[in-house]
Amino acid sequence: MSLKAGIIGLPNVGKSTLFNAITSSNVEASNYPFATISPNTGVVEVKDIRIDKMIPLYNPRRVVRATFEFCDIAGLVKGASKGEGLGNQFLANIREVDALCHVVRCFESSEIVHVEGSVNALRDVEIINLELVFADLEVMEKRLAKIEKKAQTSKDKDAVFEVNLLHKFIKVLSEGKRASVLELSEEERLLSKSFNLLTLKPMIYVANISEAEIKDPLSNKNYRELSKLAESENTIVIPISAQIEADLANLEEDEKKMFLEELGLECSGLEKLTLATYSLLGLETFFTAGSDELRAWTFTKGMKASECAGIIHSDFERGFIKAEVYTYEDIMEYKSEVKVKENGKLRIEGKEYLVKDGDIMYFRFNV
Repeated sequence: MSLKAGIIGLPNVGKSTLFNAITSSNVEASNYPFATISPNTGVVEVKDIRIDKMIPLYNPRRVVRATFEFCDIAGLVKGASKGEGLGNQFLANIREVDALCHVVRCFESSEIVHVEGSVNALRDVEIINLELVFADLEVMEKRLAKIEKKAQTSKDKDAVFEVNLLHKFIKVLSEGKRASVLELSEEERLLSKSFNLLTLKPMIYVANISEAEIKDPLSNKNYRELSKLAESENTIVIPISAQIEADLANLEEDEKKMFLEELGLECSGLEKLTLATYSLLGLETFFTAGSDELRAWTFTKGMKASECAGIIHSDFERGFIKAEVYTYEDIMEYKSEVKVKENGKLRIEGKEYLVKDGDIMYFRFNV
């Protein structure tokens, strides 16, 4: 599954520095607005300790971890929805991602200019959110203008349903609120996917704080205010020092571990961010395992066995017969697939089986 999270925010909040750390890339991170003109994309591994624990049990020739794609999108500014600062181009880039990581500057620095002249997390969040709202409002109003006449003249059931939904979105967006605050029926939710609204995309906040505050982010006033906002919006905020993450990116694994220990941190902010984004999209992992390959596969929670087989190859789904399934917990308890079978833990499941996070699967198919 190809899934992508977009890193958004005002200019000079640390987006490109964070992206460099995520991908160990060398994209431009200059100290001026619009240094990033086109979206940079990088793939990062999802750190899953279960893979590490299974490696000695299977001794595979190859290990393939789950991956996640991050896209560094250039900084938005006030008026972006009207084209300010190349806003239309940047907003179009945001429409192409599945989730948003909104980087908010919470650190003070006399060396790094702030596009608004001062550091104020809540103000900065409002600027970005309103630009997304305004962009969505324009899309909804244009769509309504196209379909409303058809609904009035033909009384087409589907057209009338869509018009009513458009009016719902327009009302909320006109109040400066994100479309995600609306409670939608299943039918409304399915139709709204075709709108591709920016403010319907799941979003988490990334608070970029100073190295000195990373051990105790609550000591940072902007972080505290951002945390309260995130809670009210039923989302989360991840505290990160983009500079620390950039430093970590250049170290070997052993050195990273030592550096984190010196800072009093259990894991890097990037690991937290990747896992949080993974969870935000309702993603889970199943495994295929053997002596040839141990591999993690990403799927969306609620997918059936036949659908997960299709993630590996379309022929697997088309000719699905059955799936042999046991769990990560089973293999960790019995230490080998043979012992798992001997203890009756291997199950045969059909195409309607709902795959669970941590399932180890072998698909049988015929085409």
